[in-house]
Amino acid sequence: MRKIGLTLLTAIVGGAMALGTYKVFEKDPLEGMTLEERQKVYFASNPSTSNIVSSAGDVDFTQAAAAVTPAVVYIRTTYAASAGRSSGRDPFEEMFGDMFGQRAQPQQRAPQRASGSGVIISTDGYIVTNNHVVANASKVEVTTNDHRTLQAKVIGTDPNTDLALIKVSATNLPIVKLGNSDDVRVGEWVLAVGNPFNLNSTVTAGIVSAKGRNIGILGREEEQSSPFDRSNYQQQQQPRLNKAIESFIQTDAAINPGNSGGALVNTKGELIGINSAIASHTGSYEGYGFAVPVNLAKKVLNDLEKFGSVKRGYIGVSFTELNPDVAQELKISTTNGLYVSELVEGGGAEAAGLQKGDIITKVEGNRVYESSDLQERVGRLQPGDKLHLTVLRNGAEKNFTVTLKGEPAAANRTAAVSKSAEELYNKLGASFQPLTQAQKAKFHLNSGVVVTQVRRGGFFENYEIPEGSIITNINGKPINSTGDIDKAITNLKNGQMTIEGYTSDGMRFRNSFDAQ
Repeated sequence: MRKIGLTLLTAIVGGAMALGTYKVFEKDPLEGMTLEERQKVYFASNPSTSNIVSSAGDVDFTQAAAAVTPAVVYIRTTYAASAGRSSGRDPFEEMFGDMFGQRAQPQQRAPQRASGSGVIISTDGYIVTNNHVVANASKVEVTTNDHRTLQAKVIGTDPNTDLALIKVSATNLPIVKLGNSDDVRVGEWVLAVGNPFNLNSTVTAGIVSAKGRNIGILGREEEQSSPFDRSNYQQQQQPRLNKAIESFIQTDAAINPGNSGGALVNTKGELIGINSAIASHTGSYEGYGFAVPVNLAKKVLNDLEKFGSVKRGYIGVSFTELNPDVAQELKISTTNGLYVSELVEGGGAEAAGLQKGDIITKVEGNRVYESSDLQERVGRLQPGDKLHLTVLRNGAEKNFTVTLKGEPAAANRTAAVSKSAEELYNKLGASFQPLTQAQKAKFHLNSGVVVTQVRRGGFFENYEIPEGSIITNINGKPINSTGDIDKAITNLKNGQMTIEGYTSDGMRFRNSFDAQ
C-alpha cells in the first residue's frame, strides 16, 4: 500500500514539474507575427457566430455594421499652443483640418484640439488611423464604442500614405477583420463607419465608385492651399516629384468631418480601406470620398509596428503620366503609360537597364494606365524585393526585373506601452527601435535605441535630434527599449528631461529641456 502511495506521489510531483517546465519555456504564440497573421489566429479561434453574406440581392447591412461598429473608435487629440502653429496653420491642417480633423482655431494660444476616427486591428490595442489625425499631437485620447476612454501612444506615422499606427494599453479588444482590397469591385456595396461631426458610431452606405484614384493631395507640404478647402476638385495634371503614394478607393458613401481614419468595409464586415479625404466645394459631403486601400495599409502598419517607420523600396525613376496632351508635348505617339523622364544614379532601374525615354507599360504583367497602378504595387514591397516591369522602347516592348533599393531592414522592435507616459512620449515626437549589433560595435555600446522617425513639432525636432541618432540615457537611466523610455519619462523631477546619446556621425550630445 505504501508502495502504491509512493508511486502516486511520484507521478503527481513529476506532472507538476513537467507543467512548471512547460510554463517556463512557453512563449507568446503571437510573438513575431505580423498584424494580419495575428488576425488569422484570432478569427481561427473565434469564428463569427453570424453568417454574414453578400447583400447584392436583399440589401441588408445590419450584420456587417454590427461586426464593425464595436471596433471603430473616436480619437481626440490635443496640440500644444507652441507646436509650430503660432504663425498660422500647419500644412496638414490646411489640407484636412476644417474638413476632417474638426480642429478648433486657436484663441489666445490655447491648446488646439482635433478629432477623428480609428479602427482597432489587434486585440492588444493597435489602432490604425490617418497621419493627419494625430500628426504633431502631444496628447491622443481614444474613446471606445463601449465608452471607455484610454490614452494612446503614437507608434509611428507615414505622411506618404497618410496612415498612422497608435496603441492603447488594453486587452481583449474587439477588432475589424482585414479584407483584401485587390478583390474590391467597382459598383459593390460598402459601408463607411466613423464619427462625423462628433456623432459616434455612425454608419453610412454607398458603392465603390472607382479604384486607383490619384487625387494629388499628399506630398504637397510646400503648397499653401488645399484642393478640398471649399474649392473645386481637380485632378493634378502637372508632373510632381514626391514620395507620396496615392491609389485611393473612391466611394459615394457619406463621409464628413470626423470620419477621417475610420473604416471602409464590405458587406462581409471586412476592412477594405481607411477613410482619408473628400472632394468638396463646401468641406462637407458632396458624393466623393477616398480611402487608402487596406492591402497598402497592411505593409505600412507592419513596418510602423516593427521599425517605427516605413522601410520603403524605390525603383529609382522620375516619370510623367501620359495622356494625349503630354504625348503631343513629348512628340510621341503613345498616350498610355508612364514616361521615364529621369533615372536615379545607382538606383534599381538604372542597374536593371532602364533608360530615359522608356515608357513603363506593365507592372507584374498588369497594364499601367495611371501612376497609382505602379505606386501602390511598389508601396507594398520592401527594399531588396524584385519587381517585373515591361517598357516600350523604340516601338518594341522589353521586360526588366528591378531590385528595389532602400535602407536595409532592421531588427524587429517590440512596442511597449505605459499608460502613464503616453503624453510625454508623444511630445518627444519620435519613434525608436533597439540598436543592431553593428551599431553597438560602431559606437562601443552595450545598449541604446536608434531614432527611426522624427515628427514635426516634437522635442526631437525642436532640439535638432535627427533620425539615425542613438539615445543611450534619459535622466541618467540607460535606454534599451521603448519600455525603458516610458519608465524614464515618468515622474520627472521638476519637469526636467535630459537626453544623452550620439549623432549618426559619432558626435556625443546631451540636451536638457522642460518637458512640462
